Amino acid sequence: MKKKEVVVLEFQEFDLDGTSKAYCEAKTITAKHAIPGQVAKVYIKKLRGNKGEGRVMEVVHKSPLETEEVCAHFDVCGGCSLLPVAYEEQLELKRKALIRRFEQKGHEEFGELEIVGSPEPREYKNKMEFTFGNEEKDGPLTLGMHMTTRSNSIVFVEDCRIIDEDYRRILKLTKEHFEEEALPFYHIMRREGCLRHLVLRKGKNTGEILVNLVTTTQKEVDTSTYVQKLKSLELDGKIEGILHTHNDSFSDAVVPEKVEVLYGSPVFKDRLLGKEFRISPFSFFQTNTRGAEVLYATLRKMVEEVLIGREEETVFDLYSGTGTIGILLSDVAKHITSIEIVEEAVDMARENAVLNGVNNVRFIAGDVAKEVGKLEEKPYLIILDPPRSGIHPKAMGDILSFEAENIVYVSCNPKVFADELQTFKNAGYNIVKSMAVDQFPNTSHVEMIVLMSKER
Repeated sequence: MKKKEVVVLEFQEFDLDGTSKAYCEAKTITAKHAIPGQVAKVYIKKLRGNKGEGRVMEVVHKSPLETEEVCAHFDVCGGCSLLPVAYEEQLELKRKALIRRFEQKGHEEFGELEIVGSPEPREYKNKMEFTFGNEEKDGPLTLGMHMTTRSNSIVFVEDCRIIDEDYRRILKLTKEHFEEEALPFYHIMRREGCLRHLVLRKGKNTGEILVNLVTTTQKEVDTSTYVQKLKSLELDGKIEGILHTHNDSFSDAVVPEKVEVLYGSPVFKDRLLGKEFRISPFSFFQTNTRGAEVLYATLRKMVEEVLIGREEETVFDLYSGTGTIGILLSDVAKHITSIEIVEEAVDMARENAVLNGVNNVRFIAGDVAKEVGKLEEKPYLIILDPPRSGIHPKAMGDILSFEAENIVYVSCNPKVFADELQTFKNAGYNIVKSMAVDQFPNTSHVEMIVLMSKER
């Protein structure tokens, strides 16, 4: 086997980074979007020692796991690499991958790990960010997702299976409207053009929809006709607001340099476990509402058990976003302090507390790494829900210095948590309970909730 060679491999193990592994000539080859059991022609991109990285060129034999219908864009979009696999089998692939990851890091406590699935394995997304571009160089305007094989190319995903029909109708209308308008899309390499993104958010339990058109200021955009078309579109839900975000930044991210409300409200509402939440266009909210209810119900049960007879104790809710966890636990714990770096999210958290009649949660806007060291209270329980990058080392030191009797870690990136876990163990914490919760069906991502208690 050599670099740039094409070889036939059978894939075996699925990993949390979205790759599967094949073994050949005492070498381990990983490839994205491969499924265990597949036999495929693989182009060897990298090879060093006994490890290599490949790209699937052609599937010779499908995996026995590939029993489900896929969308029309499956081979080019790549967003849902596990879409052909029955959902129960997806969960088992993720469960085994989690156990292997922790065992590789020396943590044997997860051998009997349970995993809970999403109530809706398809059409579950409540937020989607689509990009304007073209499929072929100098081709017509399109709107959709980046291709896996040509990241600068965009595929129109009108058959996407992880969004519902309302999303598909708005996507189609938007593409057709701006094709007629003949506005240029923003070319990120040339830094010129107008149309950038379409961001859609929907309250799955309320049906409220927020439409956000993102453009540069290089060309004036008349949005009046577009707004009227959206308002007259037949949908199962209801468009609560239409926004126009101006973004001249050089990055491909949606940067809200200026936000104009074209119609209705700049926020929408959704419900979780009987609580109502107002959500602004750029604040974090779990992208799988029904899955989030499973996640937070699992978390709530864990916290209730920890706080039996200790309800008066102080709880820290760190990396709190729009205050979802603190508000959902407000009738379980008496004193909660929440910290979040995004000021807009903290403002929404305070509004949501008032909306739900919650007055026992204190919200602090600031970086956890800076703010947590200022707190004088001694928490009995700390809840951590950090970003995918994990916990900043300074914040980790301050968190551990409280010597809280219990820590609940909600991890959206178990690979990082597997690395951090030894730090908690070194500080005297033991695993008491763990649960995997799948928030991202058909993808490689999965969340975990882990309860740790300090040795006394």
